[in-house]
Amino acid sequence: MSALREPILVFDIETVPDLDGGRRVLGLDALGDDDVWAAMKAQRQADKGNDFMPAHLQRIVAISVVMRHGDAFKVWSIGDEDAEEAELIQRFFDGIEKYRPVLVSWNGGGFDLPVLHYRGLIHGCVAPRYWDTGHFDRETKWDNYIGRYQFRHTDLMDVLALYSGRQNAPLTQIAVLLGFPGKLGMDGSKVFDAYREGRLADIRNYCETDVLNTYLVYLKFELMRGRLSHEAHAQEEQRVRQYLEGSDAPHLAEFLDAWVV
Repeated sequence: MSALREPILVFDIETVPDLDGGRRVLGLDALGDDDVWAAMKAQRQADKGNDFMPAHLQRIVAISVVMRHGDAFKVWSIGDEDAEEAELIQRFFDGIEKYRPVLVSWNGGGFDLPVLHYRGLIHGCVAPRYWDTGHFDRETKWDNYIGRYQFRHTDLMDVLALYSGRQNAPLTQIAVLLGFPGKLGMDGSKVFDAYREGRLADIRNYCETDVLNTYLVYLKFELMRGRLSHEAHAQEEQRVRQYLEGSDAPHLAEFLDAWVV
């Protein structure tokens, strides 16, 4: 294959601890947020030796995507900054319903999608095409988003480590090795503090640079597995550069400046 023929949707989420959920689970209705967070951290430390909350106690504050479809390329964060979590999740699944794209992520199977599953369940979101494994469309039995060893959802971290887990690599290091910018502005460990400081715009911008890194790694992967020729790969990278050059967003200009030629 010399060009990308199917819609491609690269996605990443940013989350914060779900304090309301923790309050209900731990029976701490009388406590304020700070005390609930302290109790959640203490229990998690006792159970797992760290304070990173499990997927069902994460709350999504940003979903950023790259969409490559037809001749178009675009990167954006779903919804407005004041959009509720339920709206972000439903709009993400609505995009799958409309386009049935190839989903691309870095550790999406290990984190992003489980969080989306639990939070979608809580909010009553509907996603029939995402969940279909042959009930609505027989062809999805062997080409669906749920199968780990299928490519309708391509978790690049999982695939490149050959599903072992022992050789999982951080996105930013792989991106830098390939000449891409890697992390810019913050990393996942800083998201909760940024959120409490009211810096949601910074979180969304950071998430957008993550999906750009992921998409560029994906193009290299498509080249390696023979689905892009060298010429087509160069054209796809140039398409991204042209998009970034045409944007007036400072974080996208920073990404372009950091991209090694």
